[in-house]
Amino acid sequence: MIQLFLSLCLTASILFPIGDQPHPGDPFIIVNKASNELAFINENEIKKVRSVATGRNKELTPEGTFTIIVKAENPYYRKKNIAGGSKNNPLGTRWIGFDAKDTDGRIYGLHGTNRPDSIGQYTTAGCVRLQNNEIEALFNEVPIGTRILITSSSDSIEDIGVQAGALSK
Repeated sequence: MIQLFLSLCLTASILFPIGDQPHPGDPFIIVNKASNELAFINENEIKKVRSVATGRNKELTPEGTFTIIVKAENPYYRKKNIAGGSKNNPLGTRWIGFDAKDTDGRIYGLHGTNRPDSIGQYTTAGCVRLQNNEIEALFNEVPIGTRILITSSSDSIEDIGVQAGALSK
């Protein structure tokens, strides 16, 4: 009976990790609203830093650590009934949704844009916007379950990564 219990716990801990997350080496995303930058960290290394657009005001893009729970190609824009793949779709070519504010990954996310000139600006309704080619590359690298930290910090991406536990010193 004890062996069965321990076996179930071990199996569950593999599927649903126990303890602090992330660990150095795990995929991790940092969005720094202060610099409008997104960093993708994997295998204890900053793989790429990308320029992004964030909320028109500080409150719009939520801060905290969240989990990527939805990924979609050519996402449908519900708010204005715009089909995925349309040049008028403000979500661009990819959606990577996370669970901020107890949403289901369909309200807050990383996405492309039909306004490439907005990147680097404070202009969104709360999402994090990237160039379409950048979100497409990130989409292919980021698995469901990846943690994302959104902050507004004067620290470097590397220092934020170390503080979050995504990078070792």
